[in-house]
Amino acid sequence: MSEIIEVKTPTGTYQRHESAYVDEGATIGAGTKIWHFSHIMPGAKIGENCNIGQNVTIERDVVIGNRCKIQNNVSVYKGVTLEDGVFCGPSMVFTNVYNPRAEIRKMDQLRPTLVKKGATLGANCTIVCGHTIGRYAFIGAGAVVTKDVPDHALVVGNPAKQIGYMCICGERLSDSLECQTCGKKYKKNQNGQILQIHDKSGSDY
Repeated sequence: MSEIIEVKTPTGTYQRHESAYVDEGATIGAGTKIWHFSHIMPGAKIGENCNIGQNVTIERDVVIGNRCKIQNNVSVYKGVTLEDGVFCGPSMVFTNVYNPRAEIRKMDQLRPTLVKKGATLGANCTIVCGHTIGRYAFIGAGAVVTKDVPDHALVVGNPAKQIGYMCICGERLSDSLECQTCGKKYKKNQNGQILQIHDKSGSDY
């Protein structure tokens, strides 16, 4: 029978499955859970109340914020930073070198990737290194991201193209930038960036 191990640290207690490896020098926040066959390498920093699924690898010096969810079969490579509340769908892919070769070491050419607060990366999507995924953006399943993605943008396809905007709650916005599910309303500036959020009463928050 498999066992869940509680690990006490100076900042609190996290849980890991007995088959998971957490190397010395990794930092794991309180309330985080690490599941079967996953590997957390030295220097990795994982925030509080995260869920790290089965067969996940988190490499050296990766930074992961609080309340992130990383589903099964995801490798988070050195150079990737996830802010709070990021969702990584099953088997999605990060890269960190743009033009790798097996016989030539190119880690000095690492291109960092930043995934901002609340973004969702759908199952089997690929994030080509060197780009930023905006706050609350939504990357569709199987999409291949080859450029920066704006805040709240919904992108799909290969290469990924924007087809709309998403609410903080994860629902697609109408053409008038209103969420039919939670009632939030959004405004854009002249560059198409969402700047303000309004509730049903019209007040900012």
